[in-house]
Amino acid sequence: MLEELLQYVRDEDRVCPVPERWNVLWEMLPGQGRVGPRGQPGLPLILSAWWHSSNSDKRLRLEEHIRWADEHGALAEVDGFLRGLQESDWHHLGD
Repeated sequence: MLEELLQYVRDEDRVCPVPERWNVLWEMLPGQGRVGPRGQPGLPLILSAWWHSSNSDKRLRLEEHIRWADEHGALAEVDGFLRGLQESDWHHLGD
């Protein structure tokens, strides 16, 4: 499921969800507010980070969030959320 989802989010020139939707994804990640020996996933590149991040940076951060979800038992929920987004809820290459 992990590799299929990673491919899905790259299909159709998708980069990442638009900021409002990416924040919803962030909030569903388990342990995202925890600091500890395994750290935590990086913040979504939204707000001012949106304008100072490349599409490549955004894709990598989204991939980090998906891998985090996989490692923490939330991949099915994240998969359903991302596949349920409308195409207009995605930032695409060239936007």
